[in-house]
Amino acid sequence: MKLRQLQQFVTIAELGSYRRAAEALFIAQPALTVSMQKLEHDMGAQLFERGARGAELTAAGQALLEVARRVLFHADQARRSVHMVVHGESGRLRLGFVGSATYALLPRTIPPFRARYPDIEVSLLEERTVVLLDMLRANAIDAALVRGPVATEPHLESWVVERDDFVLAVNRAHPLADAGSVSLGAFSADPFVMYSAQEVPGLHGVVLALCARAGFAPVVHQEAVQVQTVVSLVASGLGVALVPGVARAYSNPHVCFLTLTDADAREAIALSLVTHRDTRCMPVVRLRDSMLA
Repeated sequence: MKLRQLQQFVTIAELGSYRRAAEALFIAQPALTVSMQKLEHDMGAQLFERGARGAELTAAGQALLEVARRVLFHADQARRSVHMVVHGESGRLRLGFVGSATYALLPRTIPPFRARYPDIEVSLLEERTVVLLDMLRANAIDAALVRGPVATEPHLESWVVERDDFVLAVNRAHPLADAGSVSLGAFSADPFVMYSAQEVPGLHGVVLALCARAGFAPVVHQEAVQVQTVVSLVASGLGVALVPGVARAYSNPHVCFLTLTDADAREAIALSLVTHRDTRCMPVVRLRDSMLA
């Protein structure tokens, strides 16, 4: 018994005629007759009564009909499931992200991605950049959204999916809080809240480089890991800090965000999607294509 024979059997049963079934299936009627004779031999029972009124199901044929329909349905579902996995339309995507990705990137990209690929199960995990890269190397996640610049590694590949300017976060009580736009060099004597060199080396290095171009080395009074924490420490009066411009989306009544006139601060940071090079995880490919579109 073959799926092709079951499809032919169901078609004859629904059309009530070998001739009409042969036309619908685009095969010769004698070939269809031989196929049904083989099916009846395999079943050990006559399935049709053929007469002037066409082909009518026997009791054995009636018993086979619903089962045949279910078999064909599940076979079609199996083909669809495999097709969806192969083409990245279903499966599981384990995506790590840094906290600042929740400001704009994730709300902008994940809802349309899930709407387009509802059969892809997206598991989200927030962590620090260094931890996410370690998890990616260990295959604990499939992709990561991290703050750049990202060091080049032979087994990983990255794409910039969001660029941003650095802005200066200052406590509202700061004398320049209402300045609007400022030069970074004007804050050379201020204490800084800095990103941890061990936990957030990328952002730490970029901030040091910007300060160096502005002609000073920042005096660090406090370190933190997450952008949200940095902003909270500024609100607590522990210093000023360079933060991604998207941090403005979650304003704090005790913090002012000042635009920097320094050209180097523009598009100085980025969020990158990092994956295994030549990944075979099709949901990752779909996510990448969606974010880069």
